[in-house]
Amino acid sequence: MDPQIAIAPPELVGWAGRPILMDTAHQHDDLEINFVAEGGTMLYLFGGEPVEIGPGSVAAFWAAVPHQLVANSATRAHWVQVPFATFLGWGLPTALVGRLLSGMPLIAPPSAAMEADAASFTQWAADLASAQPERRRILLLEVEARVRRLGLDAPQDRVRHYSGGDPALRHVVTMARHIAEHFREPLTVADVAAAARLHPNYAMTHFGKIVRTTINDYLTRCRLAEGRRLLVTTDLPIAAVAADSGFSSVSRFYAAFTAACGIPPAAYRRQHR
Repeated sequence: MDPQIAIAPPELVGWAGRPILMDTAHQHDDLEINFVAEGGTMLYLFGGEPVEIGPGSVAAFWAAVPHQLVANSATRAHWVQVPFATFLGWGLPTALVGRLLSGMPLIAPPSAAMEADAASFTQWAADLASAQPERRRILLLEVEARVRRLGLDAPQDRVRHYSGGDPALRHVVTMARHIAEHFREPLTVADVAAAARLHPNYAMTHFGKIVRTTINDYLTRCRLAEGRRLLVTTDLPIAAVAADSGFSSVSRFYAAFTAACGIPPAAYRRQHR
């Protein structure tokens, strides 16, 4: 496993400002909520899909799925991250939890925006900066309510294919999508390159310039996200989780999972069940 893969620990945090392009795809055990307050659009590469969050839109996604901000014209946005265990403890509708854990972001169009969104996200940032536990409890109640409403407002269909003008980004989106669709299978760099009709060396160069990591690293990230999802949502034996996540052996799964998450798969399951 690439030693650069590390899953950031869950933490209740929030911040605001001009979005900055991310150096590489990353993962963390949180529910992440975004709000574009001013300017244009943020474009994420999210689990193999291009995801655009436009002005006035609110989005929520499970951040265990590899994601990376690759293009941006927004001038101000807000972020809130809620620890995974807290999110699971909300008791959200099963269908809503299933949508999030399946890797499908919830994105409410600007037409479904709430007038209070800008003020709410600003208040949440202030609450998070406060040392008062009661303010944080209120914050979590309000964020939970916003996510529940988001589940009602977000369209059910998946994100459309990226059709932007950057050829290199189009190639990378094609390769990332191929990885997301086939990571459970034996997959080589040549297979991924062929999906974009590129020579493997050229494909790796494109992928590295935009995603800032290797194709194999990204593939492992997708497999780890699926492994975590199966550990939390099923009672499958660890060996079956490893196989269904695309790992060639249980030992490889244990090694990759423990190195990235800091704990072995069984401990992760106990922690979140």
